[in-house]
Amino acid sequence: MVGIYDNEMKLEFISKSSNEAFARIAVAAFASQLDPTIEELADIKTAVSEAVTNCIIHGYEDTMGIVKIECKLKDNWIEIQISDSGKGIEDIELAKKPLYTTKANLERSGMGFTIIESFMDEMKVESVPDIGTKITMKKYIATEKNEEDNSIINKHNELDKKSNEQSEIKEGI
Repeated sequence: MVGIYDNEMKLEFISKSSNEAFARIAVAAFASQLDPTIEELADIKTAVSEAVTNCIIHGYEDTMGIVKIECKLKDNWIEIQISDSGKGIEDIELAKKPLYTTKANLERSGMGFTIIESFMDEMKVESVPDIGTKITMKKYIATEKNEEDNSIINKHNELDKKSNEQSEIKEGI
């Protein structure tokens, strides 16, 4: 596993609903090396919950299988791959549409992929029917340097705005 990443981890578990919380906490603990904010950590945990639940509910349906998670850290980002060897997705684009679900009888909202896309910076879904599905997601963690740069940019933008407002006032006089 040693390679271009700063750190890596792999995790496998049986597709039981009770393991979803374990997966969420394990990935959050691994991601904590990047010193994320509480909000960033909550985003990661939510996305992992959705992806793992998809594997359990949709990938394996009423059978048991293995859910695999791989996490990689590099600089200020984490990449998380969550996969199953379940039934796969026939039409990924349809499955990614908000409110689309194949499990309406289980009161599924059909928002899993939409939630993952909104909480993570990148998301890719790969699937082959009867082979399985892999979701790869990436989250960039704000660093102090990034926050300082953003603060400076925001101050410059505010100064530019004030300067423009003053110019408009002078032109009006």
